[in-house]
Amino acid sequence: MSAAAPRPAALAPGATLGVLGGGQLGRLFVQAAQRLGYRTVVFDPDPASPAGGVAHLHLAASFDDPQALDRMATLCDAVTLEFENVPAAAVERLAARRPVSPAASALAICQDRLLEKRHFAACGVPCAPHAAIEREADLAAVPDALLPGILKTARLGYDGKGQRSVPDRAALEQAWRALGAVPCVLEQRLPLAAEASVVVARGADGAMVHLPVMLNRHHEGILARTEVPAEPALGADLCAQAVAAAERVAASLDYVGVLCVEFFWLADGRLVANEMAPRPHNSGHFSVDACDSSQFDLQVRVLAGLPLAAPRLLASAVMLNLLGDLWFVPGSVKPGPREPDWAAALALPGVVLQLYGKAEPRPGRKMGHLTVTGDSLSQARAVAAEAASRLGLSVDG
Repeated sequence: MSAAAPRPAALAPGATLGVLGGGQLGRLFVQAAQRLGYRTVVFDPDPASPAGGVAHLHLAASFDDPQALDRMATLCDAVTLEFENVPAAAVERLAARRPVSPAASALAICQDRLLEKRHFAACGVPCAPHAAIEREADLAAVPDALLPGILKTARLGYDGKGQRSVPDRAALEQAWRALGAVPCVLEQRLPLAAEASVVVARGADGAMVHLPVMLNRHHEGILARTEVPAEPALGADLCAQAVAAAERVAASLDYVGVLCVEFFWLADGRLVANEMAPRPHNSGHFSVDACDSSQFDLQVRVLAGLPLAAPRLLASAVMLNLLGDLWFVPGSVKPGPREPDWAAALALPGVVLQLYGKAEPRPGRKMGHLTVTGDSLSQARAVAAEAASRLGLSVDG
């Protein structure tokens, strides 16, 4: 492994910040960087990537293209990433010449659910009872207490992909083979009361700040809605536990960047970690409109070496995920997508629409989000419900 390039002093506006990955998270990072006066470069193989369309420069090349990676290092003063499945070799090649955050060592743990579970245990953060299934012999060794459970591929699973619900041993073996007989994690199915997440930002100097704790609801493995503040539902003590756990995870990784840790709140009152993402997170999108510093502003500050100020929540908020399904009317006599009635939703007070610049809507594809702010959470919920009704969007996803 190559030695990491030294981290310089704070980068002044006019410097160039790069991002590996050109999706919506990269797009929102680029926009935040440009507001602070930085030039931006996006590295993504898709010539029509959402982030590439708004950056100063888009390098449309494969992540394993050494010449393109070297050009990225020449162009940029520092580099971050917008999704966790960037090849480690690409990160290491860039890190030999330019500061990259997060580091490849932290990324490797976040890319593998088995390593992730072990890391949670090592830093004293509880997670769901689980077992590793790396070969066929491991199937018979699974404790009875883990069934019924959820089988997840150790790598490359997100938004409900690479997962199977398994009620018994017969279903477990079938699911493992259906997933390709690759290394997996079997997690015990737990009685959930709610799901929550914490986004923390940690600088190279170890300073940490966090967004308000978020209360989340998923539908078919994809985030459907986020509410803040979470204290009315979870209580102040549980929220403090979640923040402390997320900060402990970040510190134990010697993490530099923005990190999201997702939690399950169980029916018996316990809080357990689910998984983590080494980047801004879908649940943190509300911060763009409801906080004085968004998760993307924090990502820019960390990368540029600027001071981290604790974000302040300026209004209660409800964020609704907008998937490509919304463009298709069930039972419509006209096949194909149609543009949702944005004007009807935007006529409501406190509604902000963020579309990601993706030309083709597809079921399950994240096309944008709607954030509703209000003087109270009940007010934001009411307006969000009306906006969803006008769009034909289920408030539960």
